[in-house]
Amino acid sequence: MKKIITTMVIMLAVASVAFAQPRAIGGRIGYNTEFSYQHSITDGMYVDLTAGLGNAWSYWAYADATASFDWVFNIKGIWNWFVGPAAGIGIGYGAYYRDYNYMPFRVNVGGQIGFEWEFGIPLNLTVDWRPMVNVLGFNNTHYAPYSGLFNFGVGLRYRFH
Repeated sequence: MKKIITTMVIMLAVASVAFAQPRAIGGRIGYNTEFSYQHSITDGMYVDLTAGLGNAWSYWAYADATASFDWVFNIKGIWNWFVGPAAGIGIGYGAYYRDYNYMPFRVNVGGQIGFEWEFGIPLNLTVDWRPMVNVLGFNNTHYAPYSGLFNFGVGLRYRFH
């Protein structure tokens, strides 16, 4: 019984700390169309989780998820800039890949750097660059391992405090 109560107390403490932190939800449009969730770790650091689709209307579409750990620095007033490492996974789909030596699963590593503008309301606008390099997967000539280097995006998020 003590183990159950101790486990419940620890789970409640972890949940209360997690939900006490500022977080944000929103979207990002760029190389992919993505849903975004940010969770603050400490003041000035957060984890950004995104999931989305790329080239959804073409023959070589894919879905992916990316996590980045970002440090945030204030420039002046409502302007911030952020930078940090990122990693992602993805899966390609479509009839186009059947004709090529193709591995539908991929693993990416890279980083993220950008600017953030905080409105007077709990909304913020971001402009960022998330270069990613494939370390595994998408091994055909139509998806070069460096094509994720041009991943520029604009995001809009609603902040919860």
